Amino acid sequence: MPTRGRRRSRRAVPSYSSSPFDRVVVVGSSCAGKTTLASRIAELRGCKHIELDALHWLPDWVERPVEEFRALTERAVADDFWVLDGNYSRTRDLVWSRATAVVWLNYSFPRVFSRALWRTARRVAQREELYSGNRETLRLALFDRESILWWVISTHRRRRREYLKLFRENSFSQARFIELRRAREADELLESLRDD
Repeated sequence: MPTRGRRRSRRAVPSYSSSPFDRVVVVGSSCAGKTTLASRIAELRGCKHIELDALHWLPDWVERPVEEFRALTERAVADDFWVLDGNYSRTRDLVWSRATAVVWLNYSFPRVFSRALWRTARRVAQREELYSGNRETLRLALFDRESILWWVISTHRRRRREYLKLFRENSFSQARFIELRRAREADELLESLRDD
């Protein structure tokens, strides 16, 4: 009996089960969604989530001294199972050398910048507390030389070049490198891990 139309076949979800997700690093441009993805992977894997920003920032947006930051990071990644998010090159040797997977959120500038605007507006309006009691303010967001919005504008292209080079060099060959170019691909990764 003829059917009125063919059912659309569901697009296959990529499988990540062949790669161990014991120690995962999520990197990408500021405001790409690293922390959100990392926390969801950690929840699915039943392991701890490490935010490098939380280790790096002291009260009043003061940067933690490098040696202290490295020591805290080294302790945090000494365990066998974790998911970490952050771009700090000063701790990359400690983190990536232990990683079993590195996930790069390589999203377009318009997507990242719109997320930055929305996230900053929400944090300012809700007076959301971040690391070490720090908060974003309207003055910080719009008029400070260290504004997160300006940071996204000035670093997006550089980050993309940096990670492209790192992925090509594959200096940390024990880790599987995964590039995600769209939010849908991040959802597919989570779906695959959920089914695993």
